[in-house]
Amino acid sequence: MFQVFRGALLVASVLAPHRIVSLLPSLTEDICALGLQARLVAVSAYSRDIPCAKGLPRVGDYQSVDNERIVALHADLVIGLPSQAELVAPLRAVGVRVLLLHDESYSDIFLDIARIGAAAGVRQRAARLVADLQRQAAKLHARTLAFRTHPRVFVALSVEPIWTVGPQSYIAHMIELAGGRLAVRELAQPYAMFSPERLLAARPKVIVATRDSEIESVLAKAPWRDLPAVRLHHILIPPNDDILVHPSPRFIEGLRWLIQQFQPIANRSARSS
Repeated sequence: MFQVFRGALLVASVLAPHRIVSLLPSLTEDICALGLQARLVAVSAYSRDIPCAKGLPRVGDYQSVDNERIVALHADLVIGLPSQAELVAPLRAVGVRVLLLHDESYSDIFLDIARIGAAAGVRQRAARLVADLQRQAAKLHARTLAFRTHPRVFVALSVEPIWTVGPQSYIAHMIELAGGRLAVRELAQPYAMFSPERLLAARPKVIVATRDSEIESVLAKAPWRDLPAVRLHHILIPPNDDILVHPSPRFIEGLRWLIQQFQPIANRSARSS
């Protein structure tokens, strides 16, 4: 099947793509924010809740990619992560253009938008979107300058086992922008397992937990019950995990929500100190 489309794909690869496949929800949101949703022909299995991706075929996830279906859809640009390089190697072999983007740091949010915009022939549109997002982020961050304290924050992505974020992650930068201080100061990876002993030593005053973490199930157990954040009932769960865990233009929603949650805690802490 792959060889049938090889010639056409090689020709299409030198033109602006018109049939795009996204293998990651955050990249799908980038594509839609750039106004390219009409070019999307397939997305990842975890994009079902993204409005502009509804009804589109699901052709992959973090562990597998349906390359034959992607070729059958005549895709001329596939966007994913570097960790998916081996999964999409058959697509490159037949001439499908593949763009692999990092999505771990805060700067990756803007770099990914710029690179997708360049690949899709909408470079100026991408530059405007990046500038607008950076302006919004700066305006929101300015609100935190009035905070009287900056609470120590732990991010719980999972609780059994404990998974959290390190200083290299974009979520850590969001915490800082929102007026908090990440309780985890040393972690080799942006996202990693964390021991109960290290969590107890970190003594966070605030816990930001994803809805998927099911943190309520462990709050009465050690070490959680002994944390200042639990004793003070400073457990923050977003209305939608995507605004925190997707490094996409939706980070603005997450940043706004974090500031709203941190502000009373920061000022209450100052009055009680």
